Formats: sequence, structure tokens, C-alpha cells
Amino acid sequence: MGKISNRLPYLALLCVCIIWGTTYYFLLIGVKTFPPFLFSAIRMFLAGGILLLFQWSRGQFHVEKNQLFQHMILGVLLIAIGNGVLGWSERYIPSGLTALIGSTVPIAIVFFHYIMRLEKKLPNRWVTFGLVSGTLGIILLFRDNLEDFAKPYYLGGMLIALLSSLSWAAGSVYIKVKAIDGDPLSHAGLHMVFGGVFLGFLSVFLDDYRELTQVTTESLLALLYLILVGSVFTYSCYVYALKKLPVGLVAIYAYINPIVALLMGYYLLQEKVTSLTGVALVFLLIAIYFINKGHNIKTP
Repeated sequence: MGKISNRLPYLALLCVCIIWGTTYYFLLIGVKTFPPFLFSAIRMFLAGGILLLFQWSRGQFHVEKNQLFQHMILGVLLIAIGNGVLGWSERYIPSGLTALIGSTVPIAIVFFHYIMRLEKKLPNRWVTFGLVSGTLGIILLFRDNLEDFAKPYYLGGMLIALLSSLSWAAGSVYIKVKAIDGDPLSHAGLHMVFGGVFLGFLSVFLDDYRELTQVTTESLLALLYLILVGSVFTYSCYVYALKKLPVGLVAIYAYINPIVALLMGYYLLQEKVTSLTGVALVFLLIAIYFINKGHNIKTP
């Protein structure tokens, strides 16, 4: 039992690394025939509800009423815009490309730290190198897809995916600024519920509900997977891994997720992966590594 319990945090981290990488593929399958904002609204609302019910049944649910507005903001930043709008993006750009753009989050977090003056010192050499590498990666991503910009909404899909990364980064910084205490699973459940409600509001204005008559079994199964596996199970694994393992080790999921997404898109969806895509991936992974390394250095 001791050996098994010692391995559980690493198994949880492995699940995060692999499963969150697969969600880009299943999201694309889901929104092929399902209105994208409604799809994400249902996913997030139900996943959040399940988490809240789970915590309540264990007697672990505890949220201060005066924190609800902050959780609402985080639901919009992290869940609705930081994740939910990707369904719309994946109608127009490859799932692997969406994942690559998502890997720019660490760069955006550094940006917001300095914009909000949370960090007054200039970036150290590692963070600076990471920022330069990440910027080159983003440039290469857009350069690699220039010929596709003639397609309707293709550029819009890339920009919305980039906005999603910026929103996730802003939400991450907001959490640090507010330092909201309490149970992380209860907080995550609230964020998902609030994010789902906001996505439902967007759906009323942006979705075409006539598509509901064409929803396939594959889209419904993808929705079920994303609710139970991609959100409830994997987020719980993430929280557990954070409790048991060093933060720097848990951050490895950010390196593996885009690789998993790219491979699934390439082999299962025949998405284009060029040598330039590979170079962009390398630059972005280097950026994640050095930004993480730079932030972990203790300065006097």
C-alpha cells in the first residue's frame, strides 16, 4: 500500500499531462455538429456542478459569500474566455494549433505581472531569454499559417485562441493578487459554474441553435468525455498533484499537453504539421522552461 500511495501523485500528474492534451481533439469533435458556445456552457456548468456536489457530499464545500464576486470574475476569465471560447476557434483552426497557442500562457503571465506592477524588478536573464524565445515561437506560428489566412475566420480563430491564453493568464494573476483562501475544488466548481452561465449568455447571441438538429453521437460522447474526464477527473488530479508534488514538477504538463494535442491532430484528424510548426513548438517549450526556471530563482 505504501508504494502505491507514493506513486499516486505521479500517476495523477501523468493523467494531467496526457488527458488535458487530448481535450483539444475531443473539443474539435464536439463542436463539429454542436453550437460551440452552448457546448462549452453545458460542459463547464455540469462539470462544476458535479465538483460542488462531490465536495458538499464530503462536507468539504466551503465558500465565503463575500468571495462570490471574485469567483464570478475568475469564472469569466479562466473558464469562459480562458477555455470555453476555444470551441469556436477550433471550428476554424486545427486543434494542434490551438494547443500551441495555448502554450503561450506563461509568457502572458509575465506580461501581466509587469503591467499590473506585481513585479517591480526587471526580468532576470532566464525570464528574458524565455520571453524572447516565446515571442519567436508566436511569430513562427503566424508565419506558418499565412497561406491559411485567406480562409474565412481562420485569422479570427487564431486571435480568439490568443485572447483565450491572455484571459487565462489574467485570471491566474488575479488569483495571486486576491489570494482567495478555501477549498480549491470548491473554488474550481464555482468557477466552472459561473463560466458556464456566462458561456450560456454568449450562446444566446452567437450560436445557431438550428445546428442542434444535426448533433451526432460522436459530439455527445465528446461532451461526456470532456465533462467527466477532461474536467472533473483531471482537474481533481491536478489539485492532488499540486498538493503532493513540487510546483515546478507539476508544471511539466505545460510541455506535454501541446505535444499530445499535435500528435492526435496529426494522426487522427490529418491536421497539417510542418517543420516550421515543429520549430515553433521548440521555441515555445524553451520559453516555458526558462520562464519557469527564472521565476523559481530566489533573489535577495
